[in-house]
Amino acid sequence: MRIRPLLLFLLLGAAPWLDAAKTLDIYFVDVEGGQATLVVSPSKQSLLVDAGWPGLSMRDADRIAAAAKAAGVKQIDYMVVSHFHSDHVGGVPQLARRLPIRTFVDHGESIEHDAEGSRLYKAYVKARETGKHMQVKPGDKIPVKDLDVTVLTAGGESIATALPGAGQPNAACASTKLQAADPSENAQSVGILIQYGSFRMIDLGDLTWNKEYELVCPNNKVGKVDLYLTTHHGMNISNPPAIVRALEPRVAVMNNGARKGGSPETWQILHDSAGKPDIWQVHYAVEAGKEHNSPEAMIANADEKDDEAKWLKVSADSNGAITVYNSRNKFQKSYTK
Repeated sequence: MRIRPLLLFLLLGAAPWLDAAKTLDIYFVDVEGGQATLVVSPSKQSLLVDAGWPGLSMRDADRIAAAAKAAGVKQIDYMVVSHFHSDHVGGVPQLARRLPIRTFVDHGESIEHDAEGSRLYKAYVKARETGKHMQVKPGDKIPVKDLDVTVLTAGGESIATALPGAGQPNAACASTKLQAADPSENAQSVGILIQYGSFRMIDLGDLTWNKEYELVCPNNKVGKVDLYLTTHHGMNISNPPAIVRALEPRVAVMNNGARKGGSPETWQILHDSAGKPDIWQVHYAVEAGKEHNSPEAMIANADEKDDEAKWLKVSADSNGAITVYNSRNKFQKSYTK
């Protein structure tokens, strides 16, 4: 069949537009101060970082399943467990009863062997037996279609050499004082960099201050990012100035709870950084006060007593353009690169 010249012209002209319409979609699910970040590639492969809390009548599993339904995915292709604390791994067994999980990704055995740590880890391992297992180390790749997902940290270690284009000296290291060493699972967190074309997002789980410092000091081994998920729910034992200033994000998302995370110190470090990122919050941080919270339009859950569990959604195209959407009030804002 011959294609008429005009039709051929229209088809060719539409091709770039169709490409541009394909977005990477990221849902920041409200699990009340835990983490559940659902990443959906343009081809609808899914990666979930953590699954919130256990119990609570399947609350967090149901919320993640609802976000997955909204995203048009029916399974979790890669379940990344950043570390083995209740607000991150606790919801995995329940989620596995809600949605098929194909591959479980973690840093290896938990280093916390008290009664609670052992219980959480054993419950996770039992759930993990329903799928494949990847134990990752820094520098490994998680093979999500359309995306480049690099493991930056795992098991207390970080990438040994800088990523392509990174490696510049970090002037903020000198003024960042180290804290006491963290012997907990937080410091073991699997941290990842997600790239889609020129778009870059970082998620370091609950990695703590000194380990973040090691990642960017004396040289910044990561480079700049477009989207920064504040580490450890925006707590002040994470998010040192050295990493925030090195990454220079254009947009930050804080997965805090109403009374967990959202530290005024972290909010201020972000607010004062060179990139001057907009800060979007999953919850209004009650104890931080209005001066250390973002405008109400940029907060998914603005009322502590409101249990509607609204989420934030980020859509990014391969050119680095970002749109952030608040499901509570349908407010959205776009950022061009």
